[in-house]
Amino acid sequence: MKMHEEYAYGAAIEAIPKLPLSLPWMTHIAVSLVSHFTDYIMRRSDGTVNRSLIRLLDLKSPRIISPIPNVSSTDLILDPTRNLWFRVFSPSFASSFDKPLPVIFFIHGGGFTFLSPDSLGYDIFCRRLARKLPAIVISVNYRLCPEYRFPSQYDDAFDVLKYVDEHPSVLPPEADLGRCFLAGDSAGGNIIHHVAIRACRSTFEAVRIRGMISIQPFFGGEERTAAEIQMPVAPIVSVEKTDWCWKAFLPKGEDRDHWAVNVSGPNAVEVAGLEEFPAVLLFVAGFDPLRDWQKRYYEWLKRSGKEADLVEYPNTIHGFHMFPDLPESAQIFSEITDFVALKAKAR
Repeated sequence: MKMHEEYAYGAAIEAIPKLPLSLPWMTHIAVSLVSHFTDYIMRRSDGTVNRSLIRLLDLKSPRIISPIPNVSSTDLILDPTRNLWFRVFSPSFASSFDKPLPVIFFIHGGGFTFLSPDSLGYDIFCRRLARKLPAIVISVNYRLCPEYRFPSQYDDAFDVLKYVDEHPSVLPPEADLGRCFLAGDSAGGNIIHHVAIRACRSTFEAVRIRGMISIQPFFGGEERTAAEIQMPVAPIVSVEKTDWCWKAFLPKGEDRDHWAVNVSGPNAVEVAGLEEFPAVLLFVAGFDPLRDWQKRYYEWLKRSGKEADLVEYPNTIHGFHMFPDLPESAQIFSEITDFVALKAKAR
């Protein structure tokens, strides 16, 4: 088996936490339900999904009802023909600050196939982010697979970034577009990487991207890594599910070494020559089968001469930040706050 040059197979296996994993019982129930429905009920073997069932089970949070105190939100429709819209979260105390607030462009996860900004879990997470930093948070809705394949998701996310740059008045007056950050989890972490590359090759009037917050980004490849072999079925993520998601996402006939998937592999889009590529704060979890791909990404960024910081939580799962019972879901906000504060000051 061909392994990454910086990993010996045995060492990689030893670095993986030993199963079983202990979770709070409420989190265990929630994780089990999510895994069961996305593994066996919502996806079909013919590559389609049961959208009617997904809509039934995907609990939504209307913008006019805030489950988090002191955070308001509004929805803006950019292109109804492709259901392109975004939700803007603003702390109600924003006007009390002496200086404007940073802006976080957040891209949700879900294997490119599930969820949206008004999914209850993501609505709550973005409200917590807006309140705790504090910041103006823009959560982007993008077209989903398998109905819309690559590069629809990248196009939608980038188009929102450009739209806000050209129409800054759509944001609250406290928003400082000169201190912008791209953030995303899982598939959203994949999307922000490619949006950052596009942004480096584009011209913006107001937006200046100061950093990237990548939470367990969804990367992959044809090779089976040590983590995938050790944990073929893990909470939230299974190897079979990720294979299905990549097949639903990629153009027909392409494999997982496509540059959109294996971002640090043989077909990678190089970032070494992109001077404006932002600093990256990368989160990795020990019980995530994707962890080896994420760590390769970190090492590739460093070899490419880019600034990157790796935060490892060895005893938690993919999507941990969505489960308040897990201690790491609180710790991540402290890490993000420190990163944003530091990079927002940079010239």
